[in-house]
Amino acid sequence: MENNEYQIESSHEILGPTRTPMGTAQLRMKNRELAVSVAAKSRTAPSGQEIRVVHVHTGEVVFRKTVSSQAPWTDN
Repeated sequence: MENNEYQIESSHEILGPTRTPMGTAQLRMKNRELAVSVAAKSRTAPSGQEIRVVHVHTGEVVFRKTVSSQAPWTDN
């Protein structure tokens, strides 16, 4: 295991930035900036669950977010 691996994880399925299912609740990457960027643009199914980026070697959570189930924009 390399020291520069980061894992995007959630207790629920992660939907990618284009809202397509990634088919997993965990995804590993070797670049911190890319992992945080993907996590920041992703959502969970069901919506509103936490997404974390964890440094695999140390277990440190380097990014965490929870998205509300309602989109910030509406057509009302």
